[in-house]
Amino acid sequence: MEYTRKFTEKLSVEQVKIELLNTAYGNGGTFFAKLDPRTLFLWYAYFGIFPWFIHEVMVLIGMFLFMLVTTYVARISPLIIFILCLGLLGQGGYLLIASLFFGGDWTSILPLLILTLKLSVISLASITVFCSMNPEKLSNGLLKIGLPGQISFSIAYGYRMLPTLLEEYHHVFQSFRLRGKAPEKHGFLYINTIAYFIKLAVLSFYPLLLSTAKRARTTVEALETKGSMYGFNHIEVKKLKLAGLKMKKRDYYFLAGSLVYMISLFLFL
Repeated sequence: MEYTRKFTEKLSVEQVKIELLNTAYGNGGTFFAKLDPRTLFLWYAYFGIFPWFIHEVMVLIGMFLFMLVTTYVARISPLIIFILCLGLLGQGGYLLIASLFFGGDWTSILPLLILTLKLSVISLASITVFCSMNPEKLSNGLLKIGLPGQISFSIAYGYRMLPTLLEEYHHVFQSFRLRGKAPEKHGFLYINTIAYFIKLAVLSFYPLLLSTAKRARTTVEALETKGSMYGFNHIEVKKLKLAGLKMKKRDYYFLAGSLVYMISLFLFL
């Protein structure tokens, strides 16, 4: 019961919001947070794409172990890791059941394990990179590599608004519960209660979408009043904003170390 209580506390909306804020703003002291965004983008371009073209199992295992080390160094939130594991297990299980249903046999487990290993490498690389950059740093990095200012700002704005939207969704959901009536009987395997909460979860999205649209319009009007379009499209403003982004020795050392590690995997495995 004690473990169940602790697990339930960690799944509360307030705790999830805290974890999201820590993920977005609480990793500023890690090694990866001190790297230039372009270094992280370049590193992720390899580990996010090339695993699809690698078929040597030992090389993939070596990459997976490397990703585990980078994830530990980046101090990724346990909630993010838990959601990642659920997604990988769910996708692998779904594909296994589908293959068995359509005439496959248990020999399909090995290809599915290799696919899951590739997805694990790519997913761990993703959370290592994007959880190590706060919204402003991510936005500046995207702006530095040539993305339009509107796109980079939209991504950073989404990061900032996610905890607020989660809290607002929780308030809407609780208001539906207060005004509604829960099933008097849970039914077989709590099917009535599950169906009731699924219905409330779907209905809660509509007020949230309306509130988000209203909030977005207010934000756009405020930005236009302050001259954001001028800042997005003026070269001198971009230079002033991105003047602090510089690749230092640790950036080159990190890329060189990753390259040496990958070459070692291909040569000795």
